[in-house]
Amino acid sequence: MGLTKYKFGELIELTNEKNLDGRYGEADAIGVNIDKIIIPMRGNTLEKNFSAFHLVPPHHFAYNPRGSRKLGIGFNDTENTYIITFNDNVFKVKETAKEIILDTYLFMYLSRKEWDRYAEFISWGSSTEVFDWNRFCEEEIALPPLPIQQKYVDIYNTMLANQKSYERGLQDLKRICDSYIDKLKHSKGRVPIRNYVVQIDNRNKSNEPYKLKGLSMDNYFIDSIADEHGLIFSNYKIVAPNEYGAVLMKVGRDGRLTIARNDSKENYLISPAYYTFKTININSDYFMANVNRPEFERRGWFSCDTSARGSLSWDEFLDLTIPNANEREQKIVSELHRVLIIRTKINEKLKKQIKDICPILIKGSIEEGRKRKEV
Repeated sequence: MGLTKYKFGELIELTNEKNLDGRYGEADAIGVNIDKIIIPMRGNTLEKNFSAFHLVPPHHFAYNPRGSRKLGIGFNDTENTYIITFNDNVFKVKETAKEIILDTYLFMYLSRKEWDRYAEFISWGSSTEVFDWNRFCEEEIALPPLPIQQKYVDIYNTMLANQKSYERGLQDLKRICDSYIDKLKHSKGRVPIRNYVVQIDNRNKSNEPYKLKGLSMDNYFIDSIADEHGLIFSNYKIVAPNEYGAVLMKVGRDGRLTIARNDSKENYLISPAYYTFKTININSDYFMANVNRPEFERRGWFSCDTSARGSLSWDEFLDLTIPNANEREQKIVSELHRVLIIRTKINEKLKKQIKDICPILIKGSIEEGRKRKEV
């Protein structure tokens, strides 16, 4: 027996069961991103009606039908039940199809760039494409026998287990760093960051072709996805090496205060709506370790104005505080934070390798299925 074609509708079914009894709340709320990862829900959740959210039980999939270029999808491979906004769909492998396809194999299949490109092709819409569930169900997939699927799923699971083990060690390191900062906070008191921050407003007046960057809500610079055609960059702000960019808009809406340091050796360009600054009289890694903490973001959110988005003024930003610490104490936190950043980057590379191997494993399983038919 070689490859067998099925329509997705024969293999999967929509669940979209609502959290009607309110059993699950904010701590269980998730989202899915274009990297095919389940992440904690971001933004202000205070006015969310969690009873309308969809349940995502173990071995269920969730996907955002609205997207651009890539499909946001996640697979709950844990034993926990989560909830996701009712705007997203939740589905699972049918009971009658569990001898046909493994759920992890399906996730590997849907995690490939090839699938993203095809999903975009069959989506409809203009600026925001919609990947229709009914159209999804009409598409076909060629499957090898279950033992072949299991062989390649085992390879995937081994790599995933190694990455998760490394990530747990990373979380332990983060707890150590946070505990030491908390100790300083309670024993040494707090000081406003205005003691250490100097605002900069260096514009790209000569219109140099520096790299245009955005700021990730995880507090690092990312390549901008803006259409640069026809843009005039003479008013954009320059972020030199070791300088910072900050987004103080939408803090209330997103529940995040985004600050990034330029750790490269080249100048960046960012939107003129963002702030740029440098630090003085403080260890820069100690500064970053503190402003990246959820506690610092919550204080920023609390200090926002009352607009719909909740912006933070520059003066309010400067009034935010961090634990007071002498040079030796700053160095201890600095070294912990630096190791944490290095290991975080390694962990991200491991996750990327797992994602990149999905098309290789799927291709291998399909080729093996074809060969079995020939034999």
